[in-house]
Amino acid sequence: MSVRKLKPITPGQRFRVVNGFDAITTDKPEKSLLAPKKRSGGRNSQGRMTMRYKGGGHKKRYRIMDFKRTKAGIPAEVASIQYDPNRTAFIALLNYQDGEKTYVIAQNGMQVGQTVVSGENVAPEIGNAMPLANIPLGTIISCIELRPGQGAVMARSAGAFAQLMARDGKFATVKLPSGETRLILVTCMATIGVVSNSDHQLLVSGKAGRSRWLGRRPRTRPVVMNPVDHPMGGGEGKSSGGHPRSRNGIPAKGFRTRSKTKASNKYIVERRKK
Repeated sequence: MSVRKLKPITPGQRFRVVNGFDAITTDKPEKSLLAPKKRSGGRNSQGRMTMRYKGGGHKKRYRIMDFKRTKAGIPAEVASIQYDPNRTAFIALLNYQDGEKTYVIAQNGMQVGQTVVSGENVAPEIGNAMPLANIPLGTIISCIELRPGQGAVMARSAGAFAQLMARDGKFATVKLPSGETRLILVTCMATIGVVSNSDHQLLVSGKAGRSRWLGRRPRTRPVVMNPVDHPMGGGEGKSSGGHPRSRNGIPAKGFRTRSKTKASNKYIVERRKK
């Protein structure tokens, strides 16, 4: 893992920091695992803009991912580590012994030629997927299910990881990347290791045009809007707009919006840090 700082031969490259892509082994994706990806530009089925600041962006194809890791006991060889334009983490192409190919999220340290396997009675090694009931306490994990059979939904982005803290009965206590400590059923699957591309947080785009390539349109600050457009709008000159709040008037910066009667509150041992 490394990053490169470019020489400022153009204004857009003066502060640009790019990924070294040391871990990437090929730039050709597996054709059988590609799917078309349509952009909405923030419009709904009626053509009305329901989400602001979306649009443009480079054309992409979706990589069909295996988040469930249901092929228990069948070893798979890591054929390549690849870039995925749809996520911050790198992905790994697995060749199973029965001939099937799948994409999974790559973990730090995953190497081409390495054998990974999922199931209950497997070794807790990097890239292997297993139920929380079989993972040793204190292990660093990622790509965690929230419900059995649902597929990985937590700790999937670049550099993310969680830690298995304890087990009690049918629940395991897991410390999540946000700092929240939560109870998860021990029958849920998780992958051993930290998600790859942990240097992603060091990247600097260098120019506004690069945000446009990623599909992000310019965002208007609420303070410069008119009172009809936002609660923080209005005023003469550079007068700032009162308490920070959303367009609907909900306070930001410290106001808790989570429902006090939410069903999953009983599974949260410790809330995430402010």
